[in-house]
Amino acid sequence: MSIVIRPGEPEYDALRSGFNLAVEHRPELIVDATCAADVVAAVRLASDRGVPVGVLNTGHGPSVPADGAVLIRTGRMSTVDVDPARRVARVEGGASWRAVIEAAAPHGLAPLNGTSPHVGAVGYTLGGGVGLLARRFGFAADHVRWFDVVTADGAHRRVSAEENPDLFWAMRGGGGNFGVVTAMEIDLFAVPGVLGGELCFGPEVFEDVLHGYARWAAEVPDTMASSVLLLDYPDDPAMPPELRGRHITHVRLAYSGDNRAEGHRLVERLRRLGPRVVDTVRELPYTEIGSIHHEPVDVPVPAFDRNIMLRDFDQDAAATLAKHAGPGAPYLVELRAWGGALSRPAAVPNAIGRRDAAFSLLAISDPDVANRTRRDALLTAMRPYATGATFPNFSGVEDTSPDAVSLAYHPDDFARLRRIKAATDPDNVFRINFNVPPEGR
Repeated sequence: MSIVIRPGEPEYDALRSGFNLAVEHRPELIVDATCAADVVAAVRLASDRGVPVGVLNTGHGPSVPADGAVLIRTGRMSTVDVDPARRVARVEGGASWRAVIEAAAPHGLAPLNGTSPHVGAVGYTLGGGVGLLARRFGFAADHVRWFDVVTADGAHRRVSAEENPDLFWAMRGGGGNFGVVTAMEIDLFAVPGVLGGELCFGPEVFEDVLHGYARWAAEVPDTMASSVLLLDYPDDPAMPPELRGRHITHVRLAYSGDNRAEGHRLVERLRRLGPRVVDTVRELPYTEIGSIHHEPVDVPVPAFDRNIMLRDFDQDAAATLAKHAGPGAPYLVELRAWGGALSRPAAVPNAIGRRDAAFSLLAISDPDVANRTRRDALLTAMRPYATGATFPNFSGVEDTSPDAVSLAYHPDDFARLRRIKAATDPDNVFRINFNVPPEGR
């Protein structure tokens, strides 16, 4: 049975917040749902009151404040059921990727999860989903069999290629604009483990590593996932001594192919770029996939994310990135390799149309305005190498306007999303998100 929490009640402050504190939510009501019937009741309650609906699980990707809304917490809806014969999993709306990974691993199977297993599986998938198996198998949204979703009229619907196909197209990549997902069925893949970890280089070889990575990434197979994280570590005694007070270039790797000798050869090429201050690349069971990026999970933070997609990352682009993201840069930068299956159309078409990127570039600042300005200067400098697109999963609270959201889609696809929105949610009840406004509004 759901719990309804109002402002001033003991659990209100804890349940209105997620991991990313860049947005503060002050909803009219919080519904801590336990089942689909609770979600139906919450959506109907919002409709009766004439207020919007927000959805919060882990809160890693906030968008706009849920002020005055009915905020549905889905975290208690976390059951995962695996069918190893069909290689699929039924995932409830509040399950984290960690739960899916642990349910699939005993069968030698893996989902297309993100780099942090602590992120909610549904929200990630609705935005598209690009993780460490994506170059080999595609977007997470490409491999959804069906959704069970509560739409704006309070109905609980099965949405698939056979049932409600237009809505199925829109939900896979269109974010949380079309309803509250109570469960989904997704494909699983025979990947029991990876050759993975990170190679960390000190500031002395920072530029050499960037240029070497640019050459290396252009040649590797689809079975090799990689990214580069550039980060200045504080001069804090709590930091490991090899990182403390230094600018570190993290090259994160996950080779999922069967030819492990090939994987080791590819890693050795990167090791030759310079001495490593940390080297954790090893054979990993898939249950340890989160150790590769080892993203923070314990202490909520305010993070201001912005991203652009790059056509390529050549030597000129590497030099430009080095100029703006080297020692002293007051923001985190991630360059992630795309291509492979991410550049190919889905077997069942969906709203992810911008498949022409070779890399994504994500820059994350703290709330300081000066630091955010410098972050934006980096992205401006990299625009000559960009496609003009963004990716929804990597967007932040500063890019919630319709014009900003539209950059993630082909113009024709964005227009189609707006038409489907008008047909399913004409009053824009689901607008506490990276909103696609209904056509005509």
